Amino acid sequence: MALPVLICDDSILARKQVRKSLPESFDVEVQTAGNGLEALAILRSQEIGLVFLDLTMPELDGIGVLEAIKADQIDCFVIVISADIQPEMQRRVMELGALAFIQKPVNEDKLHGVLRQYGLF
Repeated sequence: MALPVLICDDSILARKQVRKSLPESFDVEVQTAGNGLEALAILRSQEIGLVFLDLTMPELDGIGVLEAIKADQIDCFVIVISADIQPEMQRRVMELGALAFIQKPVNEDKLHGVLRQYGLF
């Protein structure tokens, strides 16, 4: 059965890049969201196993999404993919429950390594 995946980024190009970086044999059913509010609507209405989440977005940023996931006790794995690589931001997203922080643009080997590390692929 395919793993339901949500890619949330305000950039269409970034969403496509994440999708293309997933392993070819990774059995996933991908949905996308252009901002945090869209992502939360999806997360609250259906089962999503893995979220790829940008931090800097309109409407609701990635930190707000992580806080809502934690507050609502939504059961999903989150991998943050962001250009905001400040150590404080990385620490904060990990405290909020993210599995990993990957710098943009996505490095395919790093992404595959994180997926393997957590038994997702």
